[in-house]
Amino acid sequence: MGILKGRTAIITGAGQGIGAALALAFAREGANLVINDLGTGPDGTGGDDGPVHRVAEQINDLKGSAVADAGDIADVATGRRLVETAVAKFGKLDILVNVAGILRDRMIFNMTEADWDAVIRVHLKGHFSTVQPAAAYFRQQRNPEGNYRIINFTSASGLQGSPGQANYAAAKMGVVGLTYSLAQGLARYGVTANAIAPVAATRLTGTIPSDKAVGDADNGGIAALKPEHIAPIALYLASERSGWLSGRTLSAGGLDVGLYSNPEEIRQISSTSPWQFDQLSSMLEKSFKQVADGLPPSVFATQVASASAS
Repeated sequence: MGILKGRTAIITGAGQGIGAALALAFAREGANLVINDLGTGPDGTGGDDGPVHRVAEQINDLKGSAVADAGDIADVATGRRLVETAVAKFGKLDILVNVAGILRDRMIFNMTEADWDAVIRVHLKGHFSTVQPAAAYFRQQRNPEGNYRIINFTSASGLQGSPGQANYAAAKMGVVGLTYSLAQGLARYGVTANAIAPVAATRLTGTIPSDKAVGDADNGGIAALKPEHIAPIALYLASERSGWLSGRTLSAGGLDVGLYSNPEEIRQISSTSPWQFDQLSSMLEKSFKQVADGLPPSVFATQVASASAS
């Protein structure tokens, strides 16, 4: 259909899973692509440039246009190189999609500093690595009608608080805050920024113990959710038609697409003098407790299982 005909996109994490599915979908819709994937294992160790080159070859065999890069996305030189490659090869950059990520799941009391740092580095610094040079490029164009797009990937693991993924949850909520900031700061330059929280069967979800997953293929659970099902909402956000939508987080899994609410203050109490402990305690319990007293255990357990699978 050519929804992205003539537009140029960078997609990270494009060697496998959701990133590869998006790259192929974008190519079929006419986008020129620069795709990146270091080719590590799910925990970020190792490296293999084969997957990202195979995806590029598949795209080029389909008469699309793709350039492969196997650099470390958390190295700022890699992000800068991706933007420079897009402009040098295709003459411009229109769309940035940040998918790359890793998992090192442990309960917080068992988590090492290395596990924390690795996940934060890939997810948050990995987003900064591409966003900073892309934003600088968009600003230089001085085109408020440019229809530039930034699409970041977050997770329900952060939005709902997966208990065994403190590092991943923190990184993914950082991505949400980054997305809000980009939407506010880059709007004047014709840029929208949104985040997608996907649920799909990938190498990363394959590392989650089966008793924590949403279900199995026979039951229509996580294993039945295809990465390709994330492509339609990503295509829409990348298209020129989506200019009305920015600074939001959307969910996608199976045949469902949802819109998360943005955080907002729902209750407030005030005092005419500095708060005293008893006064504050009474007011908090009277005003806030009825809306902030937590979820029933059964509901919480269900949400935890869902979040762990993202």
